[in-house]
Amino acid sequence: MIKNIEIINVGDELLLGIRPNTHLDYLGQTFSEYGITVKRGQVIRDSHTEIADALAIAWKKADLVITTGGLGPTADDLTRESIAEFLGVSLEYRDEVRIDIEARFRKLGRNVTTNNMKQCYLFKGSEILHNANGTAPGIYFERDGKILAVLPGPPRELKPIVEDILIPKLIKSGHIEHTIPFINIRTCGIGESALETLVDPVLEKHPGIYASYCVHSGYADVRLSSPGDLVELARIQNVANEVAAELGEEFVGFGEPEIEKMIIEELGNYDFTISCAESATGGMVAAALTKTPGASKVFQGGVVCYSNEAKIHFVDVPESIIEQHGEVSAETAVTMATGVAERLGTDFAISTTGYAGPTGGNDKDPVGTVYLGFHSPAGVWSRRIVLPGDRQLLRHRFKTYALDMVRRKFKKYKTQHLKHHS
Repeated sequence: MIKNIEIINVGDELLLGIRPNTHLDYLGQTFSEYGITVKRGQVIRDSHTEIADALAIAWKKADLVITTGGLGPTADDLTRESIAEFLGVSLEYRDEVRIDIEARFRKLGRNVTTNNMKQCYLFKGSEILHNANGTAPGIYFERDGKILAVLPGPPRELKPIVEDILIPKLIKSGHIEHTIPFINIRTCGIGESALETLVDPVLEKHPGIYASYCVHSGYADVRLSSPGDLVELARIQNVANEVAAELGEEFVGFGEPEIEKMIIEELGNYDFTISCAESATGGMVAAALTKTPGASKVFQGGVVCYSNEAKIHFVDVPESIIEQHGEVSAETAVTMATGVAERLGTDFAISTTGYAGPTGGNDKDPVGTVYLGFHSPAGVWSRRIVLPGDRQLLRHRFKTYALDMVRRKFKKYKTQHLKHHS
């Protein structure tokens, strides 16, 4: 049974900041659902010596070692060769990998380059973890009660291998058990400490159920679980229902619902439409809505009106509003929302205007301030929020809070005005 997992992320680009290291978060969350905690993560360069050194550390303590990256066809992809040398095994040619690579290149209408054949060599005694989305297969190797899973770096290749091949294989072989009972509660608009303050009194009444917290891009999640299968999932759900009732409007849903999907589904059910006018978020609200299936029925369009001139000309914000109240103000936000709703003929509209930094802001509205405007058939509202973070984090959080305002306001609108809607 696997108790300890260590992760080795290989890639100069991760250390140089060219690409974010999302693998550790993903793998940690994935295996936690099976009651296993990742004990250590190492991020290293594409270096023969560093790969061997990192593996030596992980191999001593872990039941399962997972490496990511460095399996490609180029000269700097050294993971395969470095690990083989560390293990003291040879690399052997696998013709089935060649067949997969050639089939993939034919599908893309391209010729196979010679260096791609490098990916056909796997550790002697290893198993192939087939990669349906790339040319480098994953590699599965067991020895002396330890397991090594060598995975490709691109997330679109790694995640399907983990979820569709590696996890089922580990379950079938008895190395991990079924998912432990847990329920995730998603919230928005509440901080981690405030969330814990609301959750703790509920958990005090239910021994054996524990909470863990995760905050990201405007969401705050609390995961309720019972390590060791001490209670049934039904009991956890009952506790989760109590927590949801305590949270009120901050409760978004169980699991990991995306607010943009909720908006598209909810508005679509009533044949309503929505538009957006964005300054601080620069199109991020529109991008979130349009990535959701069914958006074309609900989302009519968005305007990125970053400058004052754009606000005036494209969403009809009176120049006097900006002069009197400023481009970052409740008055401007509301007028932006109303203007884009009228321009695009939508029932609802959301707007954002704020200071994402690092410059801008003032004593009244420092960097991190955003004003949201909301237009509906029942009236208009604004909301001022001040958040911490750097520019990119703030823009993501502004986007999430804007979508959450739509969720909250439409929920009230539905309760007050659509009681008898058929």
